[in-house]
Amino acid sequence: METKYDYLTTAAALEELKELGYDKDFNIDFDELLFYAEDYVIDYLYRYEGITDPSDESTVYGLRNVKSGTKGVFVVGDLSLVEGKKRDIIINLEIKSKSQA
Repeated sequence: METKYDYLTTAAALEELKELGYDKDFNIDFDELLFYAEDYVIDYLYRYEGITDPSDESTVYGLRNVKSGTKGVFVVGDLSLVEGKKRDIIINLEIKSKSQA
């Protein structure tokens, strides 16, 4: 998993990932992650904090299905504010990806 902390904006991270083939939006099609979370890994993780406001943060995940090859992105603001299955899946993917590094 490659982690980047110093990109300009969330849009810049999304554009970079799109150029790498991460074109599915898992914020819209979350069911794919919900039902097949164990098949996904985090390839890229971009964290951003606002210069003037640390609470202005976002994280962009570049996710890949190791079985099908499907690549996509998932974007969250403050992960501590995300509830339920979405938060559980993302945290578990982070743990899994860090342990494989």
